[in-house]
Amino acid sequence: MSLSIAQRILLGFGAVIVVIVALGLYAIGQLSAVREATDGIISRDIAMMRQVDDLGNQTRNLGILRRNAVIASLMKAQNRPVRDVDTFGIWRRTAADTDQLFDDLIREADAYRTQAISADRAASWGRLSTVLAQANETYRRYRDTSALQLNAATSGDFQGVEDRNEDATQQYEATVAGVEKARGALDESVMAGQHVVADIYERSRVSIYLTLAGSVLLAVLITWLIARAVVQPLKSLMAFVDRVGEGDLSGRLEARGRDEVSHLATNLNSMVSGLSDLARTNRTATADLNAAAAEIRASAQEQAASVEEQFAAVQETAATVDEITQSGAQTAKRATEVIATAQATAQTSRQGLRAVSDTVRAMDAIREQAEAVAGNIVGLSEKTQTIGDIIETVNDISERTHLLALNAAIE
Repeated sequence: MSLSIAQRILLGFGAVIVVIVALGLYAIGQLSAVREATDGIISRDIAMMRQVDDLGNQTRNLGILRRNAVIASLMKAQNRPVRDVDTFGIWRRTAADTDQLFDDLIREADAYRTQAISADRAASWGRLSTVLAQANETYRRYRDTSALQLNAATSGDFQGVEDRNEDATQQYEATVAGVEKARGALDESVMAGQHVVADIYERSRVSIYLTLAGSVLLAVLITWLIARAVVQPLKSLMAFVDRVGEGDLSGRLEARGRDEVSHLATNLNSMVSGLSDLARTNRTATADLNAAAAEIRASAQEQAASVEEQFAAVQETAATVDEITQSGAQTAKRATEVIATAQATAQTSRQGLRAVSDTVRAMDAIREQAEAVAGNIVGLSEKTQTIGDIIETVNDISERTHLLALNAAIE
């Protein structure tokens, strides 16, 4: 299954959040366990302590009642006044309460032993049950001996009271010692409970630390996976883009999966392929342009050579026109001189008309010849004008030819 980058990031953060929530729930569960253990230990131990304290008070009360009964019986034996109190009845009720309290304590100790949260705690409850049972046996002997002594005191058997007093006193002290031993065993159970709570707290603390370390490792692993899945491909893309920017279009990216990076790699590969095709097209077009430019340059060179030939021809034509112009100028000069001569001759002829009438006909012929010459001169003048126009046209053509040659050279 291919996941997108956004889905991978969300999945990573979701995993971290789940671990944190699980850690919080685990910590709350551990704290609840510590609290339950503490509450159970405190409630049970305090209840047992109160019952053991009540048991100690009951046994001491029994001892006080027995002693009061013995004192009362001795005072009666001495005929001394004694307050009429049902000491024996009070003792029996107190003894019954003590019996019930012993039974309750033993039963509760056995029940707590089976429900203990640790082996030490179970062993401490077992020791307490054993001590209570021993103390109960001692108490029952003391109770029976005290009952006989009180019965003797009630019946007035003062000797019987004296005979049983030492045994009752020793059994009372043994019973008190047994209750104190039970209190010590209960104290050991309390200490065991405290150790259990401390162990639970320590285990909870260690487990929370381990869970925190696991969460940190998981976060690091998720970060590494995200970096491997996102950062490294992006670095490869950036390196590929840098190579493309430097003009290297030969490489291609490996597109895996269907995430954003793979899609971008596919698009970049398509773009580079298009750039490669465009570069090949540009190289082909450039080669074609270079060939066309070479042809144009060769054609321009040919045209330049042709223009140079035309320019040389034009220069030769211009030289010929210059020569024609100079010849026309000389012809015009000679025509002018002829006209001047003709005018001088006409003047001479007019003057000679009066003097030489015989030469009129000759002069008329000369005149006609002169007029013909003048006509020829006028025609020469018109042709000279035409030649000047031609020269101007040739000059114009020469200038244009120069411009064409210059343009061809520029091209």
